[in-house]
Amino acid sequence: MIKIIPQQSFKSISWKNGKGITLELAINNGGTLANFDWRLSIAKVDNNGEFSDFKGYTRNLVLIDGKGVILKHNDRQIDRLDKLLDVSTFDGGDKTNATLIFGPICDLNLITKTKKITSSIETFKGKRQVTLKCSQLCFIYGLRQVKIVSKQAQIAESLVAGDLMQISNNRLADVVVTGENFIVANIIRR
Repeated sequence: MIKIIPQQSFKSISWKNGKGITLELAINNGGTLANFDWRLSIAKVDNNGEFSDFKGYTRNLVLIDGKGVILKHNDRQIDRLDKLLDVSTFDGGDKTNATLIFGPICDLNLITKTKKITSSIETFKGKRQVTLKCSQLCFIYGLRQVKIVSKQAQIAESLVAGDLMQISNNRLADVVVTGENFIVANIIRR
């Protein structure tokens, strides 16, 4: 099943640490900021600072706008995201600090409960056509318009830039995505 979630339905929610606002794109049924299995959101980061503590969760962060950010985890590991669609995956319980490279950024976050969910993020830069093998639950987010076709299910949909597409039936084999600069997030229950 394919469902389009328009950006007008995204919810503005305070960060867990209260230092900013995130747009919640999608969350599991019954999920709240205090307790969820998976959550997809977009955050605008205007200042350097410490990330919210999401102990017990895995975080996948994708740079979708801006000059970049340097993430330092537990005063040791460093991830530099300075190109569009660069990805960092890290433990949500790590003490993570962000240093902006040159001005504000926007990032897309997929946060999943580590013991319950296996997640993956794929980014496709430039104009691409890819065939996906979608998991139990798959999301597609495009920085530009994206077209999705499944011949088996006889489905053809266009996704407007900034909207979110949810594919929730893993029997939709060979889903072909055509577009420019898009993200695919897969969520699988353990």
